[in-house]
Order: sequence, then C-alpha cells, then structure tokens
Amino acid sequence: MRLPVLASLLGRMPIAMVSMSLLLFARQELGAFWVASLISGGNLIGVALGAVAQGRMQDRLGPTKPLLIASAGLIVFSVAEILAVSAKATPVLLVALSVGIGLSQPNVGSASRALWPRVLTDPHQRQAAYSYEAISQEVFFILGPGIAGALIALPWHGTGVVVAVGVMAFGAVAFALTPTVRSWGPEQEQSKASLLGPLAAPGMRTLALGALGFGLAIGFVEVAVQAAATRSGAPSAGGLLLSLWSITSVLVGVFYSLRPVPRPLGLRLPALLGLFGVFIGLMSLPGELIGLGAVMLVAGSMLAPQSATHSVLIETVAPKQMAGEAFAWVITAATLGLSVGQSISGQLVDASGPSLAFVVAGAAAVVVAALLLMLHRTIRPPDTAAPAQFELATAGR
Repeated sequence: MRLPVLASLLGRMPIAMVSMSLLLFARQELGAFWVASLISGGNLIGVALGAVAQGRMQDRLGPTKPLLIASAGLIVFSVAEILAVSAKATPVLLVALSVGIGLSQPNVGSASRALWPRVLTDPHQRQAAYSYEAISQEVFFILGPGIAGALIALPWHGTGVVVAVGVMAFGAVAFALTPTVRSWGPEQEQSKASLLGPLAAPGMRTLALGALGFGLAIGFVEVAVQAAATRSGAPSAGGLLLSLWSITSVLVGVFYSLRPVPRPLGLRLPALLGLFGVFIGLMSLPGELIGLGAVMLVAGSMLAPQSATHSVLIETVAPKQMAGEAFAWVITAATLGLSVGQSISGQLVDASGPSLAFVVAGAAAVVVAALLLMLHRTIRPPDTAAPAQFELATAGR
C-alpha cells in the first residue's frame, strides 16, 4: 500500500481546493457571491453524480481505466471554465462547466478506501486504516482552504484552480498506475441488484442521509465563513479559518479511533451530527474573526469522527461486492449536501449576513440528526432481518 497511499495523498489533497478555488476565482472576477456560490455548488453536484458513476465503474472494471479517463476530462473542463470565467460568460454556461469539472473529478477517495479491505484481513487493522483515511482527509481540509486563500492573493486569481486541478490529476494518474491498483480487476461476482446498487439496503440509505446532513452543514459554513472574512476586510482569512477548524478534527480523530463513542454503531451518526449542529449554531454569536475561529476549533472536533464512522458503517450496511460504489454514495450524499448548503448559504449571506447562515446550518444538522435517531435500527447487515441480534453481535466492537 505504500505507493497507492503516497499517490492518493496527491490525488486527494486538493479535494477542498477545487470548489473553494472556483468560488474565490469567480467571486473576484464576477463580483457577486450568489453567482460564485452557484458555480461552486454546480461543481459539487457534478462531484456527487460523478462519484457514483465512477464507483460503479471501478467495481466492475477496476479503478485504473475510470481514473485515467476522468483525469483527462478534468483538465479539459477546467481549462474551459477558466476561459469562460475570464470572459465573464453567462451564469448558465459557467455552472454547466463547473458541473463538468465535478463529474470528471477523479474519485480517488472511494477507490482508496475500498482498496484497504482487499489487502487487510484483520478488522482492527482496517479500523486503523479507515481512521487514517478520515484523519488524512481532515489534513487536506486544513491545507486546502488555506492554500486556496493564499493563492487568491496572487496577481492572477485563477492560480488556485490551476494548482488544484494539476495536483489532483497527477495524483490520480499515479494512483491508477501503481501495481496494487492495477491488480484490482473486475469483480467476479457481479451484483444483479436494482439501479440503486448498495442504496437498496436500508442501512445504506440511513448512512447516506447522515452523510447528506454532514455535507449540508459544512456547505453552509464554508460560504458563511468566507462572507464573514470579507465583511471584516480580510477576505484571505476565510481560507485560514476553514483550515483552523480541521486542526482539532485531526487531534480528536486520533483519540476517537481508539475509543469511539457511542459504542452502538446505530447511535454514532445521530449523536455526532447533532453535537456538530449545536457547535455550528454557536458560530453565529462571535462578532469578530478571532471569536469565530475559537468556536470553529470546538466544532472541528466532530469532523474526523463522523468521517471515520461513515467508513466503518459501510462495512456493515453495504454488500461486499459493491464497496467502491458504496463509498462513492457516501461521497455523493456529502457532496450534494455541500452543494445545497453552499447555494442556500450564499443567498442568506447576501440577504442577511453570515450569522443567519450559521443558525440555519446548525438547525439543519440537528433536524437530520433527529431523523437518524429514528432510523438507527436500520444500521445492520443488508440481509439481516433482526436488528437485536446484530446489536448483540456488535456490542463489543
């Protein structure tokens, strides 16, 4: 796994840079948050749709060919988007191209996560690997917005887009061509399930709902923090603030992987998301960026634990032969949430300011957490009809 891990680091590092760089680039060139947020949201919608399609192709063909094709498409759509933004094209065209960027964004994340069960047979080692994936993802969220915020200060505002796309495409190609990944061939047992794939399992739908709420809250926060920084006269500080809340995510994620709470798997999603929503709501209180950063440090403690929980639950609720697509559905749900959150947050920010966006984000997360609590008994293997037996079997996990 050494070569795939190193290559996937490059392929996934810009994951928080692409949409953020597009948002900042469009904001600087076009001068309106609502247009910029639609472009960024369109990119995330494309990621959501592309992740599922690529995940299904990876399960059936192996990851190499889908990743190589996606990387080429990413470069083409990104060049077209940069030219269109610079020419101040119509919003419809700009959003359409940003969707194309998302569709072709190489889905290295789900391929990397689905690769671990193929090389690790020990469940404790897999738990450690999933925790690594979640923690490393938070490192990317630390670096990504900060780098995007720094690059927007350069004379040409599109530098961040070029850097993000270039690093992502290079990492995806390198990952796809490693011997370990190339040896991942098509699944011998092809599923004859419905078009929903792993979503046909009730537990998988509950997990997708949790990922949707998780992404929704983050999408609200990303735009609201940028708006708060811009209104304070320090637009480049927005990326740094978004990097800040991932610091505690990494620290807490390490300890959470050792002693996850709550112990019952079905209760982890609602507990973590509900607490996350409360912390986000508190972001509406500080009037200065320093106070906002302090609250974000607290809220960030809920990021990595939720990501790690998503990976652990996939092993329980998804059919084994659909691991790649199952991971892709989680990414899709979270990305759809991000897109919706960013789009609505842009409207609220322009109308009433960032404080309202923080309040709505927190309330939305709490509502989704309540729904997850009602559905927690669906968190069981897809062919298991008796939740109580599953809870007894996993009580010591």
